Amino acid sequence: MADDKKFTEDAYEQALIALFRDELGYKYECGYDVERDYKEPFYRADLEASLRRLNPDLPAAALDEGIKQITTINEGTLEQNNEKFTKWMQDGVEVTLKLNGEDRIALMQLIDYAHPERNLFKVVNQWTVEEYKKKRCDMVVMVNGLPFVVMELKSATAEDATIDDAFLQIKNYQQSVPTLFSYNAFNVISDMSETKAGTITAKQERYMEWKSVDGEHVTTLVADYRTFFLGMFQKARLTDILQNYICFEHKDGKTSKILAAYHQYFAVGKAMVRTHAAVEGNGKIGVFWHTQGSGKSFSMVFYAHQLVQRLPEVTIVVVTDRNDLDGQLFGQFSRCKDFLREKPQNAQGRKDLGDLLRDRQSGGIFFTTIQKFEEGDSALSDRRNIIVMTDEAHRSQYGDEHWDAQSQRMKKGYSQKMREALPNASFIGFTGTPISDRDRDTEEVFGDYIDVYDMSQAVDDGATRPIYYESRVVNLNLDEDAMRLLNGEFDNLEEEGATKEQIRKAKQEHSRLEVLLGEDATIDTLVKDILAHYEQNRAQLLTGKAMIVALTRGIAIKIYRKMLELRPDWTEKVKVVMSGSNQDPADWQPIIGNEAYRKELAAKFKDDNGPMKIAIVRDMWLTGFDVPSLATMYVYKPMSGHNLMQAIARVNRVFQADDGEKKEGGLIVDYVGIAQALKAAMHQYTNRDRRRFGDPDIAKTALVKWKEEMEICRDQLHGFDYTGFFEPDNTKRALAITGGANFLSSPAKEQAKKNFMEHSAMLHNATTLCRSLLDERLRAEACYMDALRVMLLKLSQKGKISRHEINKRIGDLLRQSVKTDGVINLFGDRQLEFSLFDEAFIQEIKNMKERNLAVELLNKLMREKIKQQKKTNVIQSDLFSDMLSKSLSNYLKGLLTNEEVIAELLKIAEQMKKAEEAGSAPGLSAEEKAFYDALSTPEGVRQAYTDEQFVALTKELTDVLHRNRTIDWNRKESARAKMRVMVKRLLKKYKYPPEGAAKALETVMRQCDHWADNDENVE
Repeated sequence: MADDKKFTEDAYEQALIALFRDELGYKYECGYDVERDYKEPFYRADLEASLRRLNPDLPAAALDEGIKQITTINEGTLEQNNEKFTKWMQDGVEVTLKLNGEDRIALMQLIDYAHPERNLFKVVNQWTVEEYKKKRCDMVVMVNGLPFVVMELKSATAEDATIDDAFLQIKNYQQSVPTLFSYNAFNVISDMSETKAGTITAKQERYMEWKSVDGEHVTTLVADYRTFFLGMFQKARLTDILQNYICFEHKDGKTSKILAAYHQYFAVGKAMVRTHAAVEGNGKIGVFWHTQGSGKSFSMVFYAHQLVQRLPEVTIVVVTDRNDLDGQLFGQFSRCKDFLREKPQNAQGRKDLGDLLRDRQSGGIFFTTIQKFEEGDSALSDRRNIIVMTDEAHRSQYGDEHWDAQSQRMKKGYSQKMREALPNASFIGFTGTPISDRDRDTEEVFGDYIDVYDMSQAVDDGATRPIYYESRVVNLNLDEDAMRLLNGEFDNLEEEGATKEQIRKAKQEHSRLEVLLGEDATIDTLVKDILAHYEQNRAQLLTGKAMIVALTRGIAIKIYRKMLELRPDWTEKVKVVMSGSNQDPADWQPIIGNEAYRKELAAKFKDDNGPMKIAIVRDMWLTGFDVPSLATMYVYKPMSGHNLMQAIARVNRVFQADDGEKKEGGLIVDYVGIAQALKAAMHQYTNRDRRRFGDPDIAKTALVKWKEEMEICRDQLHGFDYTGFFEPDNTKRALAITGGANFLSSPAKEQAKKNFMEHSAMLHNATTLCRSLLDERLRAEACYMDALRVMLLKLSQKGKISRHEINKRIGDLLRQSVKTDGVINLFGDRQLEFSLFDEAFIQEIKNMKERNLAVELLNKLMREKIKQQKKTNVIQSDLFSDMLSKSLSNYLKGLLTNEEVIAELLKIAEQMKKAEEAGSAPGLSAEEKAFYDALSTPEGVRQAYTDEQFVALTKELTDVLHRNRTIDWNRKESARAKMRVMVKRLLKKYKYPPEGAAKALETVMRQCDHWADNDENVE
């Protein structure tokens, strides 16, 4: 199997080499053939030649200085080195040159971005780098000799080698050979069925596919690796990505390296085309609609960077409609100021903005809020070289002149005021939600859509997770009057231009609603229901983060106090997040705190392992605030339109917990009847969004899916009685789990087991969303299926879950879902990992009633042991592998019963144990013993020598091989030939029988190959 796997992985590697060489026009070299210092991760010969060719005006001394800088970059952490190099890659390296006897600073360019074809593009496979350890990368993409992209490939046909393994290997490389990654632009992981790119700081869930070659057609094919490579690695495309779509962010003490996703890359490109036309034309660039959570803020940064690069005379004005959004976006731009080559400034008022625009006739990035344009009527600047970027392009920013009933005068809309202030500017709108029918005058300001990236595409791409909905309004026992008020409240939320009487009535009804929803009895019912729902269904999910949205500040305080009354030990677990006011009661202050306290809470809530789990909010944190693990929002406040969609998008971020658990989706728990408002808001979305997410009710979505998956799981277990799991006796529960695993481990149930593994995983995902709709019996049954799946994972060849993790997981599930305090240990009280040579474990195997399970356990452990053995003693490994395969083959053919095959496997295990114990019998090391066995292979040879002679031959052979090997000797034919000659000479010296010499030589070289791989620690 190992050789087959190696072949298929190599075949995929060769297919990619052909794609790069024949279709993309890259040069190709095999890493084994490049004579170089393996401590240098770059290709020095290519690097020096390329930089001298690309910088013909720089004298040799300046070039030498620049090359020395980039080839000795090892002063800081990996992130620091990589950030420094990225700046050099994008902007050039400062070097010193003499001009008229004076020192001058010049830039040495690493890449010719204006003429991509002038750069040297090369793909290299099997590129070895030696630092803390020696590692050999499957493929590296070089540009001008610099290793910009590291690729880790896995076999498309080997079940136990997945894209997950490729990601872990990349992370391992970053620890072992960090200098290689100082030069890294991004990494690629692929098992052919999935191909994704990510940066040195990206978690696995943030590695993304590239789904388009041209930005117009998005691939829907499965395993479409060609679109990925042709989409990212066209020469002009790759250099564009390197220069314009990679940046760094420093936030909350962490460094993040950001690589644009394909939807951001193509959308920003379209925006730039529109910008050039608009600046010369009517000033309407268009609207950039990318759904919330898909990286809109970074798209704005990438767009601003392009403006600075391609239109350096342009002044950028960024407009938001709220102070908190202004602060968030300003912070985002400020954190990327090096990438933007411009430090953004925040205008304190209309006059300040005017002064900033007057003081500079070109350049600059200025932030302001839309409301500041209302502070006057005169033009702030009549320059044409101003680009206005507005965030959340919605109703607050538009509207023509209209009659304002409250002030009894004509009033200009924000859009008109903004146009009057900047009459010759060009405008682009960025939004996470679509423009509603009532906002069609948006086109009067911005023009039509530039690019649409909807929820459906974002979910399909893994950029966001879907949002689901659960109504619990009835649990509050609200009367008809309150329900009528709630329904009416949604209608009033977005009304503008209403009459004075309508406004008065709306305020009055809002006050009545506040009274009804704020009554002590209602709050008591609400909090008890939230606690029950949270503790039973959401507290154990991912990091247990939840948000409660309250109608008013007073109600937020009431909810908080009632929670602490019912859970007095939750003082660190639940917090209120809202701004204070001078009119607040004195006893609110310790709860609300000041701005510094709110920043502290934000850091705590974003800490996945921190004690703060529940945030009670009114308006704060409902836009622009991201906590990826947040999966639950309890809504106790009427919202509608884009305000509602922005709020609920807090739970759509992608997240994967440390234990591998992935967020299936975000859950909105509704206590005020927002279902109709959700449907109304979805009316403006794309047709496919409406079809997929128009009715996100878990009773109609997740629960239906849950029932389907449960039926399939039950079908796979047809004929096995697992009802013992529903009894209070933990022993019976454990037997139900081991019995189920035994049932599905029968050779006749191979397909059923495969089906069960697939569908029980889907059942688990659905359960995370609709657990609250299941009764206790169904929750217990879901728990059983999950426990059985986890156990089978452990027993499978690709299972990476330890016995300790199995027992902990099943114990947690049982405590959570079946209300038991007992933790079931499926394999007794042993605290050690399974061991094939552990007498207690062997005794357990002998006593196991589940004989299929016993075969599975023994098979898995023996294969692991044989795999380990191959690295040190290929002869013994081959022998035991053949014995194991023969026994299992006879078992699968029905020639051996369970009892007989178990007896055979235990016999082989005993022989393996004795062989291992006898390893040092002749006074040899494990390495020497391996060659001792290799030389003993031809039958009868051993008898031709005394013990002393044969040990001497073995020791000398091992010593000679050790002293004469070089790096990658086993991959270079000349080095292999030299080693073969040395082995032949030694055999001749010791008068090794000629008839056995050829086989001995072959076996020794095979052992050397495994010995080398193990010694190099190269994956």
